[in-house]
Amino acid sequence: MGVLSNKISREQLKPGDHIYSWRQAYIYAHHGVFVGDGKVIHFTRGGGLEVGSGTVLDRFLVSSSVQSSDNPCPACGDQSNSDGVICSCLDCFLGGGDLYVFEYGVTPMFFLAKARGGTCTLANSDSSEVVLHRASFLLQNGFGMYNIFKNNCEDFSIYCKTGLLIYTTLSVGRSGQAASFLAATSAIVSSPLRFLTTSCSGLAVVGVGMYCVSRYVSDIGVRRDVVKIPVEELVARFSSSSDAPEDATQKAKQE
Repeated sequence: MGVLSNKISREQLKPGDHIYSWRQAYIYAHHGVFVGDGKVIHFTRGGGLEVGSGTVLDRFLVSSSVQSSDNPCPACGDQSNSDGVICSCLDCFLGGGDLYVFEYGVTPMFFLAKARGGTCTLANSDSSEVVLHRASFLLQNGFGMYNIFKNNCEDFSIYCKTGLLIYTTLSVGRSGQAASFLAATSAIVSSPLRFLTTSCSGLAVVGVGMYCVSRYVSDIGVRRDVVKIPVEELVARFSSSSDAPEDATQKAKQE
């Protein structure tokens, strides 16, 4: 993979790969785990969003299959309103977009060279057998309620690859996409260093620096507020708490 792009061909795919595809003019990406035989297990917030659930952005960033009820996929059927962990064919998952692979175990320099969050992490991946087991188990048992900032498709895919979840609720944006969005906002409006420069170039340097630092410290590969939980234990814990992975991780940390 290169610094500029993680694009791959379908022939390069291996079972257990964490893949993604950009949506809506590269505003965000949808993530999933390729399980072989042209199938992808992914975590979605479908079009059938109930009033009062999710966030305002959840109503606009619909990340599941783009197939509509008027033109259902012959292999997957109509998944336009599907919520939770689902299995789709690769075409439905991509939704007409290009195929990219998420990279694990990258170096800090490589990580910082990636201008866009949600494309790589310093954390190492577990074996493909373990990854496929987690994905299949969550397909049957769910991954809690979808939330674009706290529990999204990238969080699901990273958990399948690493078994890691963040147990604190102090930070917003557990995944790279959400963290980079927060980092960009903070870099622009929250940095006291912006008052130390009056030039546009100086402000840009400060903003880029704050953005890179924020992305790095929020990566799951360097954070200390993470815990590794077996998938069976995770499902048992959050199904008996508030149906959210963060509740299960906090309980595990307390014990």
